[in-house]
Parts: sequence; structure tokens; C-alpha cells
Amino acid sequence: MGQRSTAMDTDQVSPDDRVPYWTDWIDRLFHGLRSDLYGDTRFDGRIATAQAGDVVLSRLDSNRHRVMRSADQARHGGEAHLKIVAPYEGCAGVGQKGRQAWVTPGEWSIYDTTDTYAVDNPVRVEHLIVMVPKAQLAERGLAIDELMARRMGGDGGIARVALETMRSAWRELPGMAPDAARGLGEMITHCVHLSLLELAGRSTAVSQREALRERIKQHVLRHLGDPGLSGERIASALGVSRRALYNAFADEADGVAGFVQARRIEACRAAFDDARLSERSITDIALAFGFSNLSHFSRVFRARTGLAPSAYRAAAAAIHQAQR
Repeated sequence: MGQRSTAMDTDQVSPDDRVPYWTDWIDRLFHGLRSDLYGDTRFDGRIATAQAGDVVLSRLDSNRHRVMRSADQARHGGEAHLKIVAPYEGCAGVGQKGRQAWVTPGEWSIYDTTDTYAVDNPVRVEHLIVMVPKAQLAERGLAIDELMARRMGGDGGIARVALETMRSAWRELPGMAPDAARGLGEMITHCVHLSLLELAGRSTAVSQREALRERIKQHVLRHLGDPGLSGERIASALGVSRRALYNAFADEADGVAGFVQARRIEACRAAFDDARLSERSITDIALAFGFSNLSHFSRVFRARTGLAPSAYRAAAAAIHQAQR
């Protein structure tokens, strides 16, 4: 299952030690980063992290502070990432390439860790920080430099979908199977890519269709337990025509219905793998993820996994027992 770890919490040390403890953690966690507390001598903060494939998400809660990366730190800063800051509370001022973008809750900005930058947090903040490998976006033909330190998400569109996807990922990752977490990381990367395309003025009919497909997928993942989750219901909920909905999935062989079924099977399989849910019956789990007919569920589960639900669960239980 996915895991979330607390990377740093200043409550672990005495008040007099918190400032050096914080600055050292920030430097090591983000591979070379200088932290300044606006001259404050008292500080509290904490950072928790989670992994979605190659994408790393962190939630930061702290007093006011700012961080800076010098040219030398950027050259020796480890793996290249594009880094996103998305406030839940407070604000952030992202400075890079001679620009500074101030973002507040409901917005986000992105910057390149291989170049100098500064992020100002002049009030107490709670941020979601997301790190995407730079190569996964730079290789897609984007002129990255012109898109850094821009304000995104405030006007809606795909950038808002990207923000909702990142926030949903943070909430759901602790209970997610590794394969699902990796797929979610790929979805985040795709949404960020579409957001940057839109910012660059290259929002084509293809990218708009891809953006709608991501909205549909997010809606499906939030409503897997609804047995009436049909194409018509999804189209109505998203305010689009059924034709637009089906066109959005034209490149995927199984279509919308196939996506819904695959995600339901994956959710059930993850539940069967979870030893904490061993007391829940197969029927209860199938119903919880939108299957209303147990024989149909058994048939499609076997077709996708090669095992009947009972056999799969027994095998998972045997693995858990062997690992004790």
C-alpha cells in the first residue's frame, strides 16, 4: 500500500534548537536549499512526504520563512525536478527567471530546481509541494524557461484540474496500492503537462480532449461506489455532451465503461490485498466499489486477474501470513 512519512517535525527538538534543525532538514530534504526566517528566532514547522511513482508530494506547515537556491546549489542539487507550490493556507511568492508569481489558495506556481530560485512565505503557511522529474516534461517539446514562476489555476481550466488531482493524490495515497500510486503519478505529470501547454498558448483540440478525459477519470475515481455511474450520468455531472465524453476516450480501446470497470476491479484487488480489511466480506467490498451483481463481479475479476475473488484473497492472506 502507499505510505506517508513524516520527514521532519520541529516538535521533536527543544525550542532553542528548532531553527538550526529546520534549516538543516530543508537543506538535506531538497538537496541543497538555504532557508531564511526573516530574522525570527522562534520557529515551528513540519513536513510529511508521499510518493506516487516518480512524483514526490510533500505537505508543509510552518511559520513564515523563505528558501533560496544559489547557482552553485542548483548545479549540485541532485536529480532535476520541476517543483510546484500550491498553498492551502497563506501565500507564496515564487521568483525565477526575473519573474515573481504570488499564489494563494486555489492557485499554484512551478519552478525549475536546476536553476536559481527563491520562494517567499511571509506569513504562516500550509503548502502542498509536488516534485515532477524535469525530463518527463522537458522532453515533450515545451520551452520550460518561459513557463516558470507563473501564476496558475486561478482562472480554472486544466490548471485547476491539475491542482485538484494533486490534492486528491495527497489525500488518497496512504491507502493506495503501488501500481495505482504509480498511475496517479503519471496522471499528475500529464495534467501538469497540459497546464503548461495551455499556459504556452498551445491548447489545441487534442489537448482539450485530453483535459476532458482527465476530468472524467477524476470524476470516476471519486464515484466508484456509485452503481449507477454510467456515461450519461458522468456527462451530466460534468456538463458535457455524451458525444464529447465518448470522443474523449476515443483513443482508449475499452472506452469510458472499460475505464470504470478496470478502476473498480483495481480498487477491489487493493482491498483484498489489505490485511486490515480481512474481516470484510467479498460481497461488501464489491458493493462498496459499485458492483451490484456478485456473479458479474466474479466473472470480470477473474478475467482481469486470472483468479476468482475468493482464490485471489486466499493467496493474499497466505502472503501476509508468510511475512509475519
